[in-house]
Amino acid sequence: MIKVWTDAAEAGLLDRLGEHGSTFLYYPGAPPERAVSVSMPVRLPSWSLEYGLPPIFDMNLPEGVLRERLRLAFAKATGTFDDFDLLGIVGRSQVGRMRYTGQNDQLQEDVPFQSIDEILQKGRGGDLLSYLIDKFASSSGISGVQPKILVRDEAASVHLSEAKGRLSQGYRGATHIVKFSEENEYPQLAANEYFCLNVAEKCGLEVPTYRLAEDATALVIDRFDLRPNGTYRGFEDFCVLNGRRTAEKYRGSYESSIMKRFAEFANSTHIGEDLERLFALIAINCALSNGDAHLKNFGIVYDNVLGEARLAPVYDLVTTTVYLPKDSLALTINGTTRWPTAKELKRLGETRIGASPGHVREILERIRDAIAATSKEVQAYIKGHSQFEEIGKRMIKQWESGSSRSLSG
Repeated sequence: MIKVWTDAAEAGLLDRLGEHGSTFLYYPGAPPERAVSVSMPVRLPSWSLEYGLPPIFDMNLPEGVLRERLRLAFAKATGTFDDFDLLGIVGRSQVGRMRYTGQNDQLQEDVPFQSIDEILQKGRGGDLLSYLIDKFASSSGISGVQPKILVRDEAASVHLSEAKGRLSQGYRGATHIVKFSEENEYPQLAANEYFCLNVAEKCGLEVPTYRLAEDATALVIDRFDLRPNGTYRGFEDFCVLNGRRTAEKYRGSYESSIMKRFAEFANSTHIGEDLERLFALIAINCALSNGDAHLKNFGIVYDNVLGEARLAPVYDLVTTTVYLPKDSLALTINGTTRWPTAKELKRLGETRIGASPGHVREILERIRDAIAATSKEVQAYIKGHSQFEEIGKRMIKQWESGSSRSLSG
C-alpha cells in the first residue's frame, strides 16, 4: 500500500485492486485542498479502476531507458515490477506537488546533489551521463521515452535553503531537469530541442530557463513548478485532464482534447490570454514539424488545486521529422493527423479562441518571424559545431517547409 501526499501533507492511500487494478481512498476528514487532481475531488467513496493506476498517479512514471534501468535494479528485490512498484520507487521525487511513500513512512524528499555546471561543461561524454542516470534514476519521477532525470543543483539548493516560509526547513528536492541525447537513435536531440524552445521564446511564450551543454549531449532545464520558497506548484498534463493513461497519449484532437479541455479546467481570469498562447503553441508544433506533441506535452500549473489554473510553460518541443521523415501530427486537427495548412490553422484560431482573422494572421506571422530568426542562429551554431551540421541543416529545411505549409497563405 502506498501513502499519497499532496503539498507535503497526507491525502490518502493507494492500493492494488484485483490482479491489474488499483483503488485510492482519501483519509476521513481530508480537506478539499488535499485533492490529488483537479479531476479527482475529495470524496467519501474510493476512486477505483479495474486496470492500471488513475491518470494522476500514472502521469510521472518513467518510460524507456530510465524505466528499464529501474526494472533491472529492483525486479529481483520485489519479485515483480509493474506500475505500482515503479511508483513506489520514484514516488518521493516527482514533477508537481504529488509525492508517494510507504504506508507507514514519513515524507523524505532529499535528492542527491549535482553541479549543473559540471553537466554543462564540455568533454564530459557518455561516462558522466551513465553515472547521472545511475545516481538519479530512483529520484526521477518524470515521464518520457527520452532519457531524463531530476537533479538538485548545489548552488540552487543553497539559495532555496535561505527561503522564508517553507513547508519544511529540511526540504531538499530537485531543482532541474536534465535531458540527454541518444546519439545512436536520435542524434543531437538536446540541441534540436534547445533551438525549438528558442523559437517558442521568441514568440513570447513562457519557457523555463534552459541551457545546452557545451558538447550538446544534454539540455538542462529549470523546474518551472518550483516556487521561490522551495515548494512545488501543482502540475497536471492533458492525459490526466482527459482521464487517460500514458499509453493513450496519442488519442484525441487538438480541438477537443487540448483546447476545449483546457477551457473546462482553466478556472482563470486569464483564460483568453492562455487560450491564445495554447493556440500559438499548437501552431509552433505544426510549423516546426513536431510529431510528438501528444497529450502529455501540454499541461496546466496551479498554486491551489481549488483555485486558478494556468497553461504550463513550454516543454518537450522538438522537430521530429529530421529523424522520422514521414512523421505526422500526434493528435488530429479537423479529423486528420496530416500537417495542417495555414488556412486550417487560421480556422482553428478563429473558432477556438474567438480571435479575428487579422489577429490570428498576426500570431502566425510572429511564429514565422521567430523561426526565421532562430534559423540564422542554427546556421551560426553549425559553423562552430560540425557534429550538428547534418541535423541542423535538416531542421532548417523542415522549418522552411513547415512555415510555408502551415503559416503562409
